Amino acid sequence: MDLQHFIKESIVQISKGIIDANKEVMEHGGAVNPRDVTFNKSGEGPYGYYAEDQKNSFRRAIEKIDFDVVVSVAQGTETEGGIGLKVGSFGLGSSGKTEKENTSESRIKFSLPILLPVAEQK
Repeated sequence: MDLQHFIKESIVQISKGIIDANKEVMEHGGAVNPRDVTFNKSGEGPYGYYAEDQKNSFRRAIEKIDFDVVVSVAQGTETEGGIGLKVGSFGLGSSGKTEKENTSESRIKFSLPILLPVAEQK
């Protein structure tokens, strides 16, 4: 796989993961990569606060999740379909039969802000 396809496929897969995760997290009152973040410039404590909460006395914290993913890229002489990306034990992209295989590993590091759901207290 050439660099252009690797970068494109990585960004597309990360973006789709964010969209899917956000749908489920929003059902519980959180958000992945939320808008309206007031950043914590002191460097201590959370990444920031949800700006919409400034009207209220309680401000929900925005945390940052750091990802460091090792991606194995395999290309073979008889791979059917397009690209084959493998992250850990999860395969992304096309699957196919491979007889002779060239593999390489790359690291993708990125951070993602998340507004975690707040527990209801009685």
